[in-house]
Amino acid sequence: MEWARFGQQMAAMARDLLAQDSVDATLGRITSSAVELVEGCDAAGILVLQGRKVRTLAPTDDLVVDSDLLQDRLGEGPCFDTARSSVRDRVFRIPDLTGQQLRWPAFAPQASRLGIGSMMGFLLFTEDENFGALNLYSRKPGMFTEASELAGWLLASHAAVAFSSARTHAQLEQAMATRHVIGEAMGILMGSRRLTEEEAFDVLRRYSQERNLKLREVARMICEQGGID
Repeated sequence: MEWARFGQQMAAMARDLLAQDSVDATLGRITSSAVELVEGCDAAGILVLQGRKVRTLAPTDDLVVDSDLLQDRLGEGPCFDTARSSVRDRVFRIPDLTGQQLRWPAFAPQASRLGIGSMMGFLLFTEDENFGALNLYSRKPGMFTEASELAGWLLASHAAVAFSSARTHAQLEQAMATRHVIGEAMGILMGSRRLTEEEAFDVLRRYSQERNLKLREVARMICEQGGID
């Protein structure tokens, strides 16, 4: 690794990550940066576990999707374990997947047949029951070294901060939008039914509970239809 050049590239990537305008764009920049910056990396993606369900985010290659689907089907694999941070390590590196892997006896030979030579993974985030890991792939064995692992860890550390910031911003925007639509719906109810603000909110709340709908969904329906039955 040329660490001076890598440091410059990391600084540029950090600025670029914070400039993205959505969570999806941030994720896409994270995985594309992994391919650009980590020596030996041919593909990258983010595996997310929601309960026991696997999702693949921002894959740079079909190889990532195929690997995640395989781990989902088998219920084992390095990315699967890393995403479940409370169960396994926060970082893994498999220099050669073509050899015997005692830890993942079902996954390793099938992953090798997919064309995966070596893999690395880094815990990216945990939130409630959702876990995620940034995973890097090489089509050749022996491509990921200790230097590659350090570079991946540095990238993942920056990525986790940017990802958290992007999600917080998106959640704030959603909260503001929800507040606006609820206020608009209350205004419609207050005008059409001659209700006070408190009474209008109570109508929204009761309708939400009775129909098992989220409050913002009820509010959006009222705004679209001009009221409720």
